[in-house]
Amino acid sequence: MTPQDPHALEWEKRYEQNDTPWDKGVPAPALVRFLREKGFSGRVLIPGCGRGHDVRALGMQPGCSAVGIDLSPMAIADATQLAAQAGMGASVRFVVGDFFQLPAEMRGSFDGLVEHTCFCAIEPRLRPDYVHAASSVLRSGGKIFGIFYLNPAKEIGPPFAVSKQELSDLFEPHFTLLEEWVPAESFPGRENRELVRVLQKRS
Repeated sequence: MTPQDPHALEWEKRYEQNDTPWDKGVPAPALVRFLREKGFSGRVLIPGCGRGHDVRALGMQPGCSAVGIDLSPMAIADATQLAAQAGMGASVRFVVGDFFQLPAEMRGSFDGLVEHTCFCAIEPRLRPDYVHAASSVLRSGGKIFGIFYLNPAKEIGPPFAVSKQELSDLFEPHFTLLEEWVPAESFPGRENRELVRVLQKRS
């Protein structure tokens, strides 16, 4: 996929029409709690960042800089404006681009990756490509904080459901599972439907 392909145009149209039910206007509750209790440091990438709510939450962490990437130019424009209104400086940056075709300078340049609503939005056949892209951007020992949608209410995605076994099959060849839990705090309608996993890239 590229920012000019039909998938990108579909997402851009959703933002133009403000048809973005996944956008709650605030960062993911599970991420907020994790940042409060454990924190994140280093350079962090957020694929499919949308309007950048999770990016801004990460950018407020001491010692953390966050880069959000999304196919939709309108989403990135909104994210940039919201960050400016919040008075955020160099700790956050937004890029129009394709997570599956990242520029060479991004590869191996991140300490962490935060997953929230990107993995569940892509076609399931692209999930191995997602794992490859995540591995390629992280330095050795880099970590993923992922909020995965196990059983969304919709039978036909997006969002597309995923099982714990599929997550293990996809990620374990490249990542070590450090922790997992069902978040105690979720957006309304997502209670007990999400799984948080913290994964570390193998050396």
